[in-house]
Amino acid sequence: MGATLTIRDDLSKRLERLAKTTKQSKSSLASQAIEDFLTVQEWHIQAIKEGVAAADKGDFVSHEEAVVELKKWSRVAS
Repeated sequence: MGATLTIRDDLSKRLERLAKTTKQSKSSLASQAIEDFLTVQEWHIQAIKEGVAAADKGDFVSHEEAVVELKKWSRVAS
């Protein structure tokens, strides 16, 4: 059985409109939105942890090296 979730009135109205427009249930849309949000947040936290671990091992470039690399990217994009 699922859990009950309370959301703000303005979000509830938006969810209701989207459900009608897409002919999907509010529950299905809310579940998908939560799943998408959690996926992004979990990925973001993992990336931060990996970055901190790399920095703790000294595995990073200097500011100057980063600037040089970014300038290369900007030349490619132009």
